[in-house]
Amino acid sequence: MKDRLTDALYGLGWSAVKKLPEPVAVRLGQRIADQTWKRRGKGVLRLEANLARVVPDASPRRLAELSRTGMRSYLRYWMESFRLPAWSPERIRSGFDVKDLHHLVDGLAEGRGVVLALPHMGNYDLAGAWVTTHLGVPFTTVAERLKPESLYDRFVAYREGLGMEVLPHQGGSAFGTLSRRLRSGGLVCLVADRDLSASGVEVSFFGERAKMPAGPAALALQTGALLLPVTLWYDESPVMRGRVHPPVEVPADGNRAERTAVMTQEMADAFASGIAEHPEDWHMLQRLWLADLDRGPGSPGMEKP
Repeated sequence: MKDRLTDALYGLGWSAVKKLPEPVAVRLGQRIADQTWKRRGKGVLRLEANLARVVPDASPRRLAELSRTGMRSYLRYWMESFRLPAWSPERIRSGFDVKDLHHLVDGLAEGRGVVLALPHMGNYDLAGAWVTTHLGVPFTTVAERLKPESLYDRFVAYREGLGMEVLPHQGGSAFGTLSRRLRSGGLVCLVADRDLSASGVEVSFFGERAKMPAGPAALALQTGALLLPVTLWYDESPVMRGRVHPPVEVPADGNRAERTAVMTQEMADAFASGIAEHPEDWHMLQRLWLADLDRGPGSPGMEKP
């Protein structure tokens, strides 16, 4: 029953919200965010606890302000995502502005393949749609298998409709497919600030231990592709902002595991720099740091898949 209800709610969002005028959808998202924030549920409290690591000198009042703005940013992501399939190519092109794009363009021009690694910031579906629409570059990504299966199918269909090739996260075949795409000079985009496997790499993240996926660094090492961290954020305008960070350097020394660890740490440092500048746009409503994971499972909620 719960799975069917969840699927029905997502289906309602995609069918109803995309029909709303954009200003109405924006106000609706803000109202939902404010009501959710006022209820102080597990997701909001977890977001605040995570933000306390990012902004350690913040007062309780400042943390509350950040979490309220963070929930508005989070619901902006959902309202945009529900409406994105109905956006025109012109609206998609004008909806994203990115700094230092030359790192991506130059990497693709060299034909060596590029891995874009992103944290849960802003709206990476919009950024992906911009890449396929504005740059005209297809790419491959990976999606976590959700329950119910029908919900996973919705997300796959949604992202494929935006021009993405979507592989399931579970199963070893994804790594091989991603490697082939990169060796042919293609683009791979991966959300990489929270480990969903048992093979994550331990990193120092805002001064504490966390685990992040080994995949982005491992793919770059195996295929010779560039590894480019990307961070996204919102401002008061309808345009999302972003930055392509400089390539993560491949260490000259060490075995594969050691070099993967060094590169993953550098990726985490790039994420941290972007999150520190725009903490309210980091949509991490789950447990991340190892100290928190030791205390029990993460909180449920509308996680960005």
